[in-house]
Amino acid sequence: MVEDSDELLMTPGPTAVPPGVREAMSRAPLNPDVQAEFSPFYRDVLDKLAAVHGTDDDPLILSGEGMLGLEASVASLVEEGEEVLCLANGLFGAGFSDFAAMHGGEAVVHDAPHDEGFDPEAVKSVVENHDFAVATMVHCETPTGLLNDFGEILELLQDEGILTIVDAVSSLGGAPVPTEHIDVCLGASQKCFSSPPGLTTLSVSDRAWEKVEATDQTTFYTSLEPWRDVEIPEEEPPHLPYTHAVSNLYALDASLDRLLDEGLESVYDRHEEVADYCRQRGRDLGLEPFPADESLCSPTVTAFRVEGRAKDLRKRLEANHGIVTATGLGERADDILRVGHMGYNADRERVEETMDALADVMNR
Repeated sequence: MVEDSDELLMTPGPTAVPPGVREAMSRAPLNPDVQAEFSPFYRDVLDKLAAVHGTDDDPLILSGEGMLGLEASVASLVEEGEEVLCLANGLFGAGFSDFAAMHGGEAVVHDAPHDEGFDPEAVKSVVENHDFAVATMVHCETPTGLLNDFGEILELLQDEGILTIVDAVSSLGGAPVPTEHIDVCLGASQKCFSSPPGLTTLSVSDRAWEKVEATDQTTFYTSLEPWRDVEIPEEEPPHLPYTHAVSNLYALDASLDRLLDEGLESVYDRHEEVADYCRQRGRDLGLEPFPADESLCSPTVTAFRVEGRAKDLRKRLEANHGIVTATGLGERADDILRVGHMGYNADRERVEETMDALADVMNR
């Protein structure tokens, strides 16, 4: 069971937070605006973050839950009237179009079924018929447990000079992300990092920074521009656009240490093994994953098809076993039961306890 709690939190974010990360967050905070010792700490966190993002692009940390990164990236890169390609085979992929419209862009949504990936040739056809400045997409669609393979599509978009924004919030730190072809790659503290909610992480390419500088910025907090030339001196406080969430940074630092100490390849293997086990246990209970194609199933969250039973099963798991899972979202709210096995919860014993409990409530 979870330390200091009677419940086992197996949701696909926010995830359970390890004791060491909680302890790090409880440290007395430095004042980042006046205390010089914050600078080396902050620089060290950014270096660790770049290693997890797997890129030489500039890493950024914004004070705000992961959704801040989605809006800030669109607000910073999309100019009034520019066409934005939104690849959508899930709730969050479609949601990017709302941000594009809010910030003056002309969203062109390319849909695919929610249990299928994207056809690169179909995407190529759309690109050839438009003048896109930016393309948005979601690596892991958490509501349906689908992991998109964007390798070929990202190369296509890069060759066409189209900037790419990728929501990797539910995969970064739990699965390989093709950041070498991504201009803005988004993560968040409360998913695979197993840190408390409150921070957005980004890696930003040189191409993306050039577009930020060329785009009229109409917001401050949801703009990346104020972070462009942040200075982190050796013996002075850093010059940040606003006071950072220091306690959350302490927690994130401890979370990054856990990932890097284990080794990212080992972390990815652990997620795959636990996900395979979770899906097999579900099949033993007569439950099929969503999507059915194993190659599309995410290693960080499993969504089971439970037509019309998700809310009841979720309630009984919590009431009878103290295990917190999640249902689907939107029109699939009662048809999908989701088990999060990301970060700290990518653990065989935790998933085994969860699936034992699910077997019990289904057999009653």
